[in-house]
This record gives sequence, structure tokens and C-alpha cells, in this order.
Amino acid sequence: MALKSNLHVMVVDDMTISRSLIEQALDWAGLVNVQYEANGENAFRRLAAAPVHLVISDYNMPGMDGLSLLEALRQNPSTQRIGFILITGTANREMIERGQRAGMNNFIAKPFTKEALLRCIESVTGKLQ
Repeated sequence: MALKSNLHVMVVDDMTISRSLIEQALDWAGLVNVQYEANGENAFRRLAAAPVHLVISDYNMPGMDGLSLLEALRQNPSTQRIGFILITGTANREMIERGQRAGMNNFIAKPFTKEALLRCIESVTGKLQ
């Protein structure tokens, strides 16, 4: 069975349009087990209760931003091994270094294509087919 059928993903983004674009790309890639959250706090609560394999999170969100979510996940024994991809429109060296120190698996800059997002995901999970 293909990995894409078994992979459980959570997308965390406060912007409806951004979530929609990510959803379209994941649908195109054949990922079917996808959950969505609009903020880091709710995402962390859900993930602590029921971890997934991969989190794709926007950086810039009110309250708990994407890197704060990553840091919280890495400090929790039940979520510390979840794959984590950061999406940002403002990638800078400091942000990327903070993410790497916290255990970020990959990042992708906005805007991105569905093919680029798929390559980004597969660099973390391995081939989905």
C-alpha cells in the first residue's frame, strides 16, 4: 500500500485561502488523511491527544506561531517525533536557524507550486507512491 494512503497530516494556518491552497496541493498529491487547524494552540492540543505523522504549519499566526508550535511539539514526549514542515512568506536566516535548532524537518517559502510542496513533503517522509 502506498505511503500516501497511510500518512496522517495536520495543516496549521490561520488564513483560509492559504489552507485551501495547501489542501488542493495535498489532494492533488493523493493525501487523504488530512486535518486542519487555524491556530497553533488548538493544533498542539489535538496533536498531544492524537499525534499525526506530519505537520505542515504556517509561520506567521497570531498567538502561537509556527516555530513556537514546533518547539512545543518537540518538548512533548508524545509529539516529539512528528515530522514538521514550516511554510513562510518571510524566510530569513534567523528563522530557519531557529527552526533547525528546534528540529524542523524542512521548510518551503510562499508562494509555492503543488509540485514543490510534494518534493518538500517527500524529503521528510520518503516517496508517497
